[in-house]
Amino acid sequence: MADEGFRGVFPYLVSPIDERGRVKDTVLTRLVGDLVEAGVHGLTPLGSTGEFAYLNREQRRRVVDVVVQATRRRVPVVAGVAATTVADAVEQVKAYETLGVDGILAILEAYFPLTEDGIVAYFAAIANATALPVVLYTNPQFQRSDLTLPAIERLARIDNIRYLKDASSDTGRLLGIMNAVGDRIRVFSASAHIPACVMLIGGVGWMAGPACVVPRQSVQLYDLCRAGQWEEAMRLQRSLWRINRVFAKYNLAACIKGGLELQGYEVGAPLPPQMPLSDAGRAEVKGILADLGALESVR
Repeated sequence: MADEGFRGVFPYLVSPIDERGRVKDTVLTRLVGDLVEAGVHGLTPLGSTGEFAYLNREQRRRVVDVVVQATRRRVPVVAGVAATTVADAVEQVKAYETLGVDGILAILEAYFPLTEDGIVAYFAAIANATALPVVLYTNPQFQRSDLTLPAIERLARIDNIRYLKDASSDTGRLLGIMNAVGDRIRVFSASAHIPACVMLIGGVGWMAGPACVVPRQSVQLYDLCRAGQWEEAMRLQRSLWRINRVFAKYNLAACIKGGLELQGYEVGAPLPPQMPLSDAGRAEVKGILADLGALESVR
């Protein structure tokens, strides 16, 4: 699928794994199909909600393969690549490109602190390993070595680094990035931001785990923002913000997997040592999804 510009709602998919460590192909295929039918604009396997840090190489590759096959070129697939070494990251890029992904979400894992030059070199190596468009991912809450504004400015000079998803929760930082790089890098909101506000200041969409459980509502919000119907968009945004808050309150994968289980998808629990969603969390998520009309069409 040619890159005509990523925009819109890109759910960060969960990774359904059975008790023997195998990817639950049928469940993941059904989820992908339903999300596409719900109108999402793209799909992202192996993001934070996809538990990339808890999967082995074979599991990660299988998740990407299943998603690409299930999508059937209907929407772009942007696969997460996360590593502590450049060599591992480049290997993942090449493997996922062979499987047919349409873009790469570049994530940096770091045990020791890195210099700005080292961080830039990591992301540049990912971009240079492929002609596919690259989305930079920055999350200071989870990442030991995050992307600074000067680093982003340097990376914006690389032709195929075209997007950024920032999970800092600092919307002013997003505006600063936009001012610094112009249209060289387009910005997606994360769940830590208010998507409608990010769209208002020039963002191009939402990449986040909660879109897995409220895809139609997320697409409706995007459409309202694109149409400039801000009053109606903010009414919807205020109701949807509850799913963002509960997502931040509980373990990311546990929250979305728990929500999907309530919707009839047997995605299972997050991988140990992560814990499943508690009874209280499950009740809270269920109440929010019911209020949002996201349990009505459970099969």
